Amino acid sequence: MGRLALAAKVTHVPSMYLSELPGPRQGTRQDAIDGHVEIGRRCRAEGVDTIVVFDTHWLVNANYHVNCAPHFKGTYTSNELPHFISNLGYEFPGNPALGKLLAKVASEMGVETLAHDATTLGPEYGTLVPMRYMNADRHFKVVSVSALCTSHYLNDSARLGWAMRRAVEQHYDGTVAFFASGSLSHRFAQNGLAPEFAFRIWSPFLEHLDHEVVSMWREGQWRDFCAMLPEYASKGHGEGFMHDTAMLLGALGWSAYEGRAEVVTPYFGASGTGQINVVFPVTPQDGEAIPAPMASAAEGYRSFQAAGRL
Repeated sequence: MGRLALAAKVTHVPSMYLSELPGPRQGTRQDAIDGHVEIGRRCRAEGVDTIVVFDTHWLVNANYHVNCAPHFKGTYTSNELPHFISNLGYEFPGNPALGKLLAKVASEMGVETLAHDATTLGPEYGTLVPMRYMNADRHFKVVSVSALCTSHYLNDSARLGWAMRRAVEQHYDGTVAFFASGSLSHRFAQNGLAPEFAFRIWSPFLEHLDHEVVSMWREGQWRDFCAMLPEYASKGHGEGFMHDTAMLLGALGWSAYEGRAEVVTPYFGASGTGQINVVFPVTPQDGEAIPAPMASAAEGYRSFQAAGRL
């Protein structure tokens, strides 16, 4: 049936858009842009028809959601950073059939997920920024998945990724890429200090922590990383509580994954946050390693408590 051909953790820093424009920031994020272009090239080489983005800028308070409108077109200004992304035009095709299939199989596998195809809901910039550089010619269809999950367990996000890969491989006639769109540490510089931290990480602790995580990824230490992910998401200020990372690793096989990450754009600082473009080789998936759904409210409470979210 279908194939998951490429998996990646990608940056979406809005300073990439500033880097295109005349001014003091012009050219300063070319390495990140080049990384996106390279990942897009690899997707083309693998015959990918649709890119599924786990978007940490799409905030949801209940359920998981899939934006699979047939076509996306509009002009976007960031409500968070309107001085960075303003009046950004975008257009690319969607894939309603795949989006509904992803939601259906995820729900059948115990993670309630809703697909939205007849919708005016537009993509967030966790999707728009990567597509600007990977998909300028509208070559790929795009599906966006909510990954700023405020009331969700990382276990369930891992199972969501696992189920979505099963949906592709068992029911979809095509080739797909999965992207986790989000940073590593995500502690923004305090108000008034943003210019000083434009190319720096907020603290030595977070910078060292991020470097250790990237080293674990490159060495394939997935069992240890998956065990520490809830605490890393909390103490490392992970973007979107790192649900995008849990989704991607669930798709790859979670703690049983055996691949070793390839860094495409080396780690860099942006407004205090830690950013990177990394490709993860797709290997056979071991569903037995995926965390079970939370069995009870008490278990869920303990999980949130351990992650520092209670």
